[in-house]
Amino acid sequence: MKILLFSRPQASHNGSELKRLMDSLDLHGFDTYVNRELASAISTLTDIHIPDSKQYASISEECLDAQMLVCYGGDGTFLDGVRMLGKHSIPILGINSGRLGFLANVPKEEIDRALEDIRRGLYTIESRPRLRAEGDFPDNLSTAYAFNEFSLQRSSASMIAVEAYVNGEMIATYWGDGVLLSTPSGSTAYSLSVGGPVVAPGCDCLVLSPIAPHNLTMRPVVVPGESTLSFKVSTREKRALVTLDNRNYQVEDGATFKVSKSKNSVFLVRLQNISFYDTLRNKMMWGFDRRDETK
Repeated sequence: MKILLFSRPQASHNGSELKRLMDSLDLHGFDTYVNRELASAISTLTDIHIPDSKQYASISEECLDAQMLVCYGGDGTFLDGVRMLGKHSIPILGINSGRLGFLANVPKEEIDRALEDIRRGLYTIESRPRLRAEGDFPDNLSTAYAFNEFSLQRSSASMIAVEAYVNGEMIATYWGDGVLLSTPSGSTAYSLSVGGPVVAPGCDCLVLSPIAPHNLTMRPVVVPGESTLSFKVSTREKRALVTLDNRNYQVEDGATFKVSKSKNSVFLVRLQNISFYDTLRNKMMWGFDRRDETK
């Protein structure tokens, strides 16, 4: 099986962990190609040298026959991997060498078991939606994509107003720090921190949440997944921020955007021993009793 191994340049790597990862990939017989930044880190931190023929700079023609993209890092690395793939439908597996890891949900301690299961075919492929946003982006950018969330936010101390519509019907004008639209995948990310609900991946919906609203009766709204949402931002400071996952752009007062599900889904590798609810329970420490630590 041909695998693309990816990690972003700003990730903090450990030499012994990288060596264990590469040794395990070799042990299970994977044909591994490594992005150049990670290949450089591997050569620096271990005694392993990745030949130029096994390195890639971007998703090019020689990469399109890969059967899997393995992202090694945290959720930020996973999101960068999704963006790097673009419209290509290569399934993605996230190995967590970072902290929380809802998307990169394979613990680094279980690398050997995970790769063995993949070699034996003990996994499924799960389709997840992403957002397509079009509107008044800067720098001649007309369309952008997000896996977790799209948001409009203030860029200064002054609050902003965002008019929000669903299929042309107005929901509200959100006064405050802004508004956020999340996919089910993003419901455990920024959306959760602004009071949005946790949404199971199989739900066909989007979640619209206010960010620090001036009107305290404002609450998250769950809308059908096939909805088209429209936004118009107003700000006294003449600038606001539009964000898509971990990218942000400055936009002008009066900027408008339309956001809906993209026709191109993202495909996630799901191992049989890891479920969404297991990950949720463990990461959120639901049911954990600190009194047990003293026993």
